[in-house]
Amino acid sequence: MVKVTLKDGVYWVGVIDWNIRDFHGYVTNRGSTYNAYLIQDEKTALIDTVKKEFSDELIQKITELTSFDSIDYIVVNHVEMDHSSSLPIIAKLAKNAKIIASVRGKEALIDHYGSDFDRVETVKTGDELKVGKKTLRFVEAPMLHWPDSMFTYLVEDKILMPNDAFGQHLASSKRFDDEVDEHVLMEEAAIYYANILMPLAPLITRKIQEVIQMGIPIEMIAPSHGIIWRKDPMKIVNSYMNWSAGAAKNKVVVVFDTMWHSTDTMARAIADGIANQGVEVKLLKLRSSPNSEAVTEILDAKAVLVGSPTLNNQMFPTLSSFLTYITGLKPKGKLWGFFGSYGWGGGAVRNMIETAKKAGFDVYEPGVEVKYVPDGEDLKKCFEFGQQIAQKIKA
Repeated sequence: MVKVTLKDGVYWVGVIDWNIRDFHGYVTNRGSTYNAYLIQDEKTALIDTVKKEFSDELIQKITELTSFDSIDYIVVNHVEMDHSSSLPIIAKLAKNAKIIASVRGKEALIDHYGSDFDRVETVKTGDELKVGKKTLRFVEAPMLHWPDSMFTYLVEDKILMPNDAFGQHLASSKRFDDEVDEHVLMEEAAIYYANILMPLAPLITRKIQEVIQMGIPIEMIAPSHGIIWRKDPMKIVNSYMNWSAGAAKNKVVVVFDTMWHSTDTMARAIADGIANQGVEVKLLKLRSSPNSEAVTEILDAKAVLVGSPTLNNQMFPTLSSFLTYITGLKPKGKLWGFFGSYGWGGGAVRNMIETAKKAGFDVYEPGVEVKYVPDGEDLKKCFEFGQQIAQKIKA
């Protein structure tokens, strides 16, 4: 094994998942990693574990650095199974180790893995654990993104290990931000934020402000997925602050699907109207673009237009899936508009507007509906609809 060193006595012992392409609902085209870290001082601490199917690889990496008998602590920052499902195996091998988690983390470990984990020791924000010259300081981070989540901060080395915060799904043979393409890194970081952490925006802002107020200097951020930030760790922190604040530009995302191209034709006319006003526009057909791609484009947009044909007096299934996905993520500060086509009876546009209003979205009314195939007059209305939306977000 090539030893990956973060600082003296601090090592990456995680694994690379080159093949994963779906992560509980969104497409991970570039794979992922499950990062775990080993700290060796007078005592030895393992920070997080990995997905169970990779437990043998984790065991191999640890044994090349130390024996399991020498592990004194296993810190569980987050109980979600991509990070903890190998913990029962590791805990049996490291029989002398104390397991450390938040109070809710202990509860979740028992719920997941049984009463054997009632011996877990709990910590709260500000608690510290000396492992020799190095000190672990804990920061509770409930709902970032589970109730049990916490951060571990390595005081002397100024390394923040925030588990699922500041990560990306990115498989790479390189471990650090200064070793990979910055554009790819930030693209994956944005996809990750948009599809996992977007609904937690207010909590993220408050937690970052809390960490800043604690006066914690950060020279490195070592998340549990993807690349470690060492060149400029504040780059991702500042990006999270901007995303959480709902920072957006004059951009409209048009998300649609179509049966016989009528809604497709409408979407193109609407996009032309938006572009006519000098506003950036992105068109995404759902059967060609996964929900996660649409959500990532929406992250920095001021408006979202959604188009659906009517099927059985309801919206098309792909649009129903998309609206379920996006309303759960709760994007803030967007203007929403709706359009669609129908045959002998409508329903899709009405259904979509009702769904959006129920979610608390800012809806621009009325929408645009066309019966069967749009003619020249219909396409003019679509073009004007696009113009109106563009003018509204520029005002």
